[in-house]
Amino acid sequence: MKTLTRTARLVPYIGALLASTAIPAWAEMSSAVRTVSHEVQGLQQPAELIVDQWGIPHIYAGSTRDAIFLQGYNAARDRLWQIDLWRKRGLGLLAKDFGPTYVAQDRATRMFLYRGDMNQEWAAYGPDAKSYTEAFVAGINAFVDEVRNGRRPVPVEFRVAGTMPDRWTPEDVVRIRSHGLTRNVASEVSRARVACAAGLEADRFRRKIEPEWTTKVPDGLDPCSIPREVLNDYQLATREVTFAKPGQQRTSLDPDTFLAEADDRVSTIGSNNWTIAPSRTATGRPILANDPHRAHGVPSLRYIVHLNAPGLSVIGAGEPALPGISIGHNGQIAFGLTIFAIDQEDLFVYETNPDNPNQYRYRDGWEDMRVVRETIDVKGEGPREVELRFTRHGPVLHTDPAQRRAFAMRTVWFEPGTSAYFNSAEYMTAKDWDGFKKAMVNWGAPSENQVYADTSGNIGWIVGGRSPLRPNWDGLMPVPGDGRYEWSGFLKGEELPQVFNPETGWFATANEMNIPAGYPVAERKVGFEWSDPSRITRIKEVLASKEKITLADAMALQTDDYTVNGRRLTKLLEPVSSNDPMLSEGLKLLKEWDHRTTADSAGAALFEVWMTKHLGRALTTKALPEPVRAALGTSDIAAVVGYLENPDKALGTDPVAARQEILIESLRGAMNEVRQVLGPDVSNWTWGKLHHAQFEHALAPLADDPTRAQMTVGRLAMGGSAFSPRAASYRASDFRVTAGASFRMVLDVGNWDQSVTINTPGQSGNPFSAHYRDLAPLWAAGDYVPLVYSRAAVEQAARDVIKLVPTR
Repeated sequence: MKTLTRTARLVPYIGALLASTAIPAWAEMSSAVRTVSHEVQGLQQPAELIVDQWGIPHIYAGSTRDAIFLQGYNAARDRLWQIDLWRKRGLGLLAKDFGPTYVAQDRATRMFLYRGDMNQEWAAYGPDAKSYTEAFVAGINAFVDEVRNGRRPVPVEFRVAGTMPDRWTPEDVVRIRSHGLTRNVASEVSRARVACAAGLEADRFRRKIEPEWTTKVPDGLDPCSIPREVLNDYQLATREVTFAKPGQQRTSLDPDTFLAEADDRVSTIGSNNWTIAPSRTATGRPILANDPHRAHGVPSLRYIVHLNAPGLSVIGAGEPALPGISIGHNGQIAFGLTIFAIDQEDLFVYETNPDNPNQYRYRDGWEDMRVVRETIDVKGEGPREVELRFTRHGPVLHTDPAQRRAFAMRTVWFEPGTSAYFNSAEYMTAKDWDGFKKAMVNWGAPSENQVYADTSGNIGWIVGGRSPLRPNWDGLMPVPGDGRYEWSGFLKGEELPQVFNPETGWFATANEMNIPAGYPVAERKVGFEWSDPSRITRIKEVLASKEKITLADAMALQTDDYTVNGRRLTKLLEPVSSNDPMLSEGLKLLKEWDHRTTADSAGAALFEVWMTKHLGRALTTKALPEPVRAALGTSDIAAVVGYLENPDKALGTDPVAARQEILIESLRGAMNEVRQVLGPDVSNWTWGKLHHAQFEHALAPLADDPTRAQMTVGRLAMGGSAFSPRAASYRASDFRVTAGASFRMVLDVGNWDQSVTINTPGQSGNPFSAHYRDLAPLWAAGDYVPLVYSRAAVEQAARDVIKLVPTR
């Protein structure tokens, strides 16, 4: 194995690719390549599907229509259970397959479907959207029909669940909205609860607001009127599908846990990306890198695919249930995304009519809710009728008849053109910056930082997303729904930030507050809640420190485990000492630690337990009374670190002395916890003994023991944390990694075959496929595989060749 850096390595094949732009002689197509033929109903011209040795499909078709058709067909071939469940969850069809315990989730999900004019919906995405989707769905249905008519075996997941895949319609793809990442309705509820308990000042420990801004309780809102369970239906609508063993109940989140986890996701669900100009690279070509951070699972959220047809050649990752790709490149441009935190949600509070609970006060009178009645088919019993109610702002999430209140949510989801990631079908075929900008103008959701590079040497950054205009409030708290608080439209695409060929020679984003200086924040108010700045601080430090950046440097930075929070917090420990031998040992360990969360680091094990489980709790215990702490939930690490660096009178008359007590007592708790789990001998401690990846299939509770074992991937010791560029967020209960960069990509722009990628645990969703788990060990080690693009390189990397012909 050729080692490029301590943390970024490549499998042997890539060594030759990096050494020369020429294909090495030894890499001729192996005689072990398997070639088969298959007839496909609905395919219009003969085509070819080449699956390389890392499970990446390369589709060669006679037309763009057939390429997109085969993208759908191949997604079903490799990920049928995943995309079928995505559709059933998104449309509210779970109870039909899985029984009455899913009725509530189905009802909730249906509240968030797009219910507007479909002609406006298709038009909002551009001229190719509908035809692409029709072709993609036709491909899925062709494979579904093969399974249902016995030409293909029923995938094992359906046999475990006792279900069959369903056919799709094009509208299914875009009507589903509840998988998108918008924000910040959960934070609005949490902030209202804190304001009720102690006033808004206390909320600074829960969430840092940026840019500098002072919010207030909106006129007419009683923050104590917001019940803790107000988002129960929202939680059901946006949650993943879970299963339980026969006779057991599925797990569910209580409202407080849901709100706390929603706060945590601000820091844990994000991404890194950067684009580097030729003047700053060793090759003299741009480099573009992207590693989106989302919840880990098996199969992976992302799926890598290569689409080729006359006039089309694009490769990269998207979500397997959507046509096109959202992260990758064509022959001229490269693109990658991270979340830009536009606030796209608001909670509205209504007074309801005592004589008619389906009416709410609006302006000077009562307005009727729109009532929609739907039928939910239920396995094992008759259909159930459910009622959905909507105000002019959106679905009614909760009612409180005793207090004569109702609560509804407005979100960009209900606007035409906001199906998550769907707009990428337009920008993936752009040829230059102007074409890319034009495609991004209408981007809806989720709101994104898009970085760009092209073969002419240009780089750029553009924000895309539907950003509501709130003339008289900031979106940080719920508001009365009586007409005083209304969106007045949306920002135009060109009113969102963008940069072209920056003087620095590079541009990077990591979900941080990156609104440029001088931007009219008070007028546009795009959003105020961003991720912890640790990742972007480290990324900028590394990029700025290198005169010429290599592909290996970019790979190493994606897997960099340095934590800036570690540097900041251990600096606070410099004057701290203790006569307690255990504390003295802990202080020594942290003061000598290099601030890297490597899997073999004892300091990282102590630091992470201390920072994430003990420090914030110790601070709020000292600074706030118990009722306020209960309303506060978890503390934002960025807010905690910033406050401890500059403590104030909330800690009493001597804030520095109080801070020292907080540091000591919280460190004592962390030392006790780590000693209990890893033993008293510090020399035996490592972060990887705690921090680990294990991928468990959602269906595991229903599977027999051998099948469950086949579905499970790991356990893998892991470095990184939520606050290092190598993002690896974990649950506090057992330190299992829950979110981070399951997919990574580093592109050599213009010399595309030098590009690399990784997707964990593998490309396939079939637990018995060679590509189900093959990439997981490489990913955990910080390794990559080639992202081959040219036909010659694809043929030399081939493992399976499938000749596809239209059914005669």
